[in-house]
Amino acid sequence: MTLKPFTKINTNSMLRFLLLMLLASFTTGCGRDSEATLPTPEASTKNVIVLVIDGARYSEMFGDSNYTYIPKLKSMMPKGTVCTKLYIDGLTNTVNGHAAICTGHYEPLNNGGEETPTYASFMQYWRKANNAGEQRSWIITSKDKLEVLSDCTDPEWRGKFRPSTDCGNSGLGSGYREDSITFNNAMAQLQTGRPRVMLINLKEPDMAGHMGNWPLYLDGIRKGDEYAYRLWDFIQSNENYKDNTMLIITNDHGRHSDGWSNGFISHGDNCDGCRHINFMALGPQVRKGHIDTASYSQNDITATIAKVLGIEMPHCDGKVMEGILD
Repeated sequence: MTLKPFTKINTNSMLRFLLLMLLASFTTGCGRDSEATLPTPEASTKNVIVLVIDGARYSEMFGDSNYTYIPKLKSMMPKGTVCTKLYIDGLTNTVNGHAAICTGHYEPLNNGGEETPTYASFMQYWRKANNAGEQRSWIITSKDKLEVLSDCTDPEWRGKFRPSTDCGNSGLGSGYREDSITFNNAMAQLQTGRPRVMLINLKEPDMAGHMGNWPLYLDGIRKGDEYAYRLWDFIQSNENYKDNTMLIITNDHGRHSDGWSNGFISHGDNCDGCRHINFMALGPQVRKGHIDTASYSQNDITATIAKVLGIEMPHCDGKVMEGILD
């Protein structure tokens, strides 16, 4: 009499066990199938390249609804974000504009390359955070005076974690060189040295403007447009940079507002032409095909670079450009 209840309980237990095993096998199989069909997530941003088209005014670039002089950048817009309200809140000249981008801090520096910034650049912070060698970060510029961006006066950072430099003909005081040389040198480093952070400066729009040569100024913008396109094409076709690199295209300053007349020759004040600058970003964390109409400041570029690279920059006064990030 005692065997029947015992046998019944054992049979039910066995049935439950077999059902659980079958369910586990089915669930595990579904899990493998589901994982196989899930899209592979995009890589995070491992590299940042900043291309500065020196002295190109907003009205001749993204401020022109026809994009007359930047057809290649227009073709790239579906792949990234353009900001329409990026302004400089510091001095509108070459050294100060580049320093604001590198350090996230506005300060009045000598524009002749006679002063280094007070605070360390994102390149120095990145090198320290990643224990990276000097060849992994670069400043490559047509203007020799921008070599001062490689260091700072902060005692904790001065002379430490500096990026490699290739500025002007042969460094500070050597004079300017052609943008074609700068671009080719930058490409050579990307192909052979595989740096992970880089700042590139192209001088021609600014130099043509100071010469009062309007056609040459526009030609400088066209060339900058072509260089930006070729740079992005390389990034997306190279296994070391594809889908893990943020490219930022911007300016250090604009030019005076009064069109093609004598005003465009110079810059340096607080007029809209000098303060309103261009900005385009492309990369794995950047929104695609987006026009961002939020207002930003030039030093917000630095905060955004620090954000995507995962580095802390306590001296940076800028804020992350959240509107460009996906």
